[in-house]
Amino acid sequence: MNLQKVLAHQFKPIEHILQPRDCMLYAAGIGLGARPEHPGDLQFLYEKSLKVFPSFVNVIAHPGGWVQAPELEIDWVKLLHGEQAFEMHRPLEPGKTYVGTFKVTDVVDKGEGKGALIFMQKTLHEVGHDDPVGTVTSTYFLRGDGGCGGTANAAPTPHPVPDCAPDGTCVLETLPQAALIYRLSGDYNPIHADPAIARKAGFERPILHGLCSLGVATRAIVQAVCGDDADKLKSFSLRFSSPVYPGETIATDYWVDGPVVSFRSRVLGRDVVVLNNGRAELME
Repeated sequence: MNLQKVLAHQFKPIEHILQPRDCMLYAAGIGLGARPEHPGDLQFLYEKSLKVFPSFVNVIAHPGGWVQAPELEIDWVKLLHGEQAFEMHRPLEPGKTYVGTFKVTDVVDKGEGKGALIFMQKTLHEVGHDDPVGTVTSTYFLRGDGGCGGTANAAPTPHPVPDCAPDGTCVLETLPQAALIYRLSGDYNPIHADPAIARKAGFERPILHGLCSLGVATRAIVQAVCGDDADKLKSFSLRFSSPVYPGETIATDYWVDGPVVSFRSRVLGRDVVVLNNGRAELME
């Protein structure tokens, strides 16, 4: 990649009207509604007193495939989504218009042949207001761009998960058609829908979106630790460690230490950790 042009890249602010239908579609995409008569699910799926599930902040006002810009010279085909975090300063509200602003905050060069890490931040404001509603940070692993230089010597140390039995486990099933529903929220990458393209990428069949898996883990913490009160969730972060296939069952183990909840998520059928180094912070 061209480090100077990556650091100087100008992102255009993106406005996003939070239509109630989009909020409900996102909620259905991450599996809410598995308890169709439970108020904990219906609050995000029924237009009466509709609430927005907090992890939707990762999706709205997304900058799209900016890494594909030719002048950046990024080997974007080898890009992997490594980590994701979000912090809510106040809840999102249906019907309001939000604007996202973006910047690359750091680049870590792991060395020639070892790849590089790009750290990106999105700040979300309500139109006409200066105070942020949410902050989203993403880490991308560029496997083909090592040796291009960087702004930092090392990545932050991931949050450690306790080496003891968890305080609890929340088990949530995903639908076989989960990726086909979730992609309607805006991520139309064919690797999540086209079996031939998924196999070409090395997967036996289409995989679930990483941010959909994140949404399932967020559901687990909100349901099991927050008593279905999503407004209690202040921040949430994790590391993507392995893909999930639609239809698999995800078990999220969690450890509660005051307002801090550590967690990791496993696919039960394959006994594979798919989300790791999770940290959620609750409102005090």
